[in-house]
Amino acid sequence: MARGDQVYAIREVMGIPYEHHGIDLGDGTVIHYRKVGEAEVSRTSFASFARGGPVYPVPQSTAFIPEVVVKRAKTRLGEKDYNLFFNNCEHFANWCKTGRNESRQLSGFGLRLDQVRLPQVGDLAGLMASDVSPAAAFALFLQALGNLNVALQSLLPQYAELQKEMTDWQQLAQAALARGREDLARAALHKKVEASQQAEQIKHQLDEVSALQLKIEQDQAIAQKRLSQQDFSQQDYG
Repeated sequence: MARGDQVYAIREVMGIPYEHHGIDLGDGTVIHYRKVGEAEVSRTSFASFARGGPVYPVPQSTAFIPEVVVKRAKTRLGEKDYNLFFNNCEHFANWCKTGRNESRQLSGFGLRLDQVRLPQVGDLAGLMASDVSPAAAFALFLQALGNLNVALQSLLPQYAELQKEMTDWQQLAQAALARGREDLARAALHKKVEASQQAEQIKHQLDEVSALQLKIEQDQAIAQKRLSQQDFSQQDYG
């Protein structure tokens, strides 16, 4: 791996592995969406990015030269606009490397409950308020997974279709105006507004699911850190 490479490390949410992407600066640091506290595009150490695991390069058939990739990554330092569906860590790294704001793994991120490693009671430490029972916490986890499934299998296709409808109605309105049919143009623009309003409602739902996913991941990281500290303390006094 070298300066300007797109790289990824394997992370995990609720027992489900995913690729966490970033841009290697070639000096022992990586720029990526750091999801600790408020998610932010940050420059961290390579070790912090890797979290003790292996890091892999991402081959791209066409890409900017390394200096351009690094420059693009640096322009977004401090950005706090993470969104699982529209602006996740892979969207960011692909944009830096190729100019394409896309996430290949998102289409394969559909969650099935039979794939999920349900957390043990000890894993819940720090994830929920102290007055929430383990049973209630499990229910919240399952609800979160279900919401992600719905978003990926239903809401995203609906959103994409409405975006297409908006473009089609706009083109139809322009064609009607070119032919002097203002009545048809107004009707087409009215349909575009309707599609836009529906798309906005779905976007709001997707944003809520994205925030939920991020919160789960952040709480999980906090819990794992606390459990590690507890294990370390027990070793000290053992």
